[in-house]
Amino acid sequence: MSTPFGYLVAHIDGGARGNPGPAGYGAVIEDEMGRPVAELAAYLGHQTNNYAEYAALLAAVSYATRHGFKALKVFSDSELMVRQINSQYKVNNPVLKNMHSRAIHMIEDMDAFEINHIPREKNRKADWLANRAMDHGVKEETQTVEQTPASVPVAAVQELSGIVRNGVVEFVGPKLPDGTPVIVRAAKP
Repeated sequence: MSTPFGYLVAHIDGGARGNPGPAGYGAVIEDEMGRPVAELAAYLGHQTNNYAEYAALLAAVSYATRHGFKALKVFSDSELMVRQINSQYKVNNPVLKNMHSRAIHMIEDMDAFEINHIPREKNRKADWLANRAMDHGVKEETQTVEQTPASVPVAAVQELSGIVRNGVVEFVGPKLPDGTPVIVRAAKP
């Protein structure tokens, strides 16, 4: 994924025991360097597996946009949902059509988006979060878990100008919070 600034990576999963049955989703959010940013999980009540998969996608996209990120790379073990988002398969179920439409609308507002299918064994943490949400939901009716780090890099600034003095880049313009990842490319003089 080529982006002018930082992006987030999300591993997502959703499930329903009995399909339909007690459902939940999990999402592991990282920055582009693979550093943990957040873990999202929610119990969804009595739903289908596909509903839970879409809920996970909506949660990841919503998290990225709420925190100022305009680029997101998603990995899911739901081949059906990935192909539907990539316009390879149609969505026939009315409830899923609505969720699909909401996801596409949110994705269109991003500068860059990519979704890829991965095998279940490469999605263990998101699967664990989804199962934890289902476990807690069955016991407690509703359980939503969201971990947010103390500071999330802000991706609102798309381009900065600066000059090198004594081997140090001095940026001109808005001040970035400490810890914000940047990529520096030398401009032609």
